[in-house]
Amino acid sequence: MEPLIIKETEDTPEIIFDPIDDIFKISKISVPEDAYEFYEPIIGWLKSYANKPNDETIVEFDLEYVNTASSKQLIQVILALEEVARNGNVVAKWYYEEIDEDMQALGERYAKLVDVKFEFIEI
Repeated sequence: MEPLIIKETEDTPEIIFDPIDDIFKISKISVPEDAYEFYEPIIGWLKSYANKPNDETIVEFDLEYVNTASSKQLIQVILALEEVARNGNVVAKWYYEEIDEDMQALGERYAKLVDVKFEFIEI
């Protein structure tokens, strides 16, 4: 499957979903004008990847800030990871800064909603 790579902008995160090099990462800031439009192809890619994923998929969520609309789309991303987990091992690594209780809490809420292993990493 071809990698999905989206360069970060002022409003959108960097996305690297590369099953060949085994790199799966969402990082930086997510405040797109239309979160649904931005995340739709990412969710679609993950649903296709779920059909034949790597044996293990480790996804790093290293987000500095997400707005409410992005938060709603990120749960869809994580639900798609749950589909990937049906055919392989999935670990979501959720990074957050020590002082950022909101980002930590967001990850913890997501972890309770899906059957995907979460690791929380304070940076």
